[in-house]
Amino acid sequence: MIKAITFDLWDTVIQDDSDEPKRVAQGLRSKKAERRHLVWHALNSIEPIDAAAVTLAYDVADAAFNHVWHDQHVTWTVAERLQIILKGLDRLLPSELCSQLVTDHEEMEIRIAPDPIDGAAAALDALAAQYPLAVVSDAIVSPGRCLREWLELHDLKRYFSGFAFSDEVGHSKPHRDMFAAAASQMGVEINELLHIGDRDHNDIKGPHALGMKAILFTAARDQDRDITSADAICGHHRDLPEAVASVAGGA
Repeated sequence: MIKAITFDLWDTVIQDDSDEPKRVAQGLRSKKAERRHLVWHALNSIEPIDAAAVTLAYDVADAAFNHVWHDQHVTWTVAERLQIILKGLDRLLPSELCSQLVTDHEEMEIRIAPDPIDGAAAALDALAAQYPLAVVSDAIVSPGRCLREWLELHDLKRYFSGFAFSDEVGHSKPHRDMFAAAASQMGVEINELLHIGDRDHNDIKGPHALGMKAILFTAARDQDRDITSADAICGHHRDLPEAVASVAGGA
């Protein structure tokens, strides 16, 4: 029996990179370019350094992050990633400057925020009337504190009674601890959860391995549609309550 529902955020509730056109309109760099520029500017303010070297070090750290995230189910914090970049460049920064770099990275998607996916609020409102809901989300750059702020900004936080963010839990999806944290907060067992997300590896196969049901959400990202083992596929939030009812009825 399904007693509670967990939601991924990125490309399930949040339209990933919908903030990029806003940045362009304001004459700003892309997030990727701005992150690298921030590190270069901080280092260059202490001692001149080649921007290309900083970009390379950042790219290497990102590649290592992605490997650890996917294979070891851990998301390094921004502070940890910056230390890896600095070590690769054999450079140091004063603690105050490091702290400001971390903040500038973490809050980038709050200062210029991405948008909710169309229909998300109405779907959450309908489902929250039937089930307790929780967020189960990896914190790739924006940490849990900023993702909570984003939910508040769009009046969506009130729908959730549990929050499991990878920077706070210590593991990322599909690690059991992420779903266990959400289940504990809602007072249910893991196998009584239904998870909704856009990635087959993290959001479908992971929950299935824990005895959960899972729905693949494809409105923003549909790359996994043809390979998924999801209990249902949903392409728009307006159809999500019906998809949940269908899976719950067959549970």
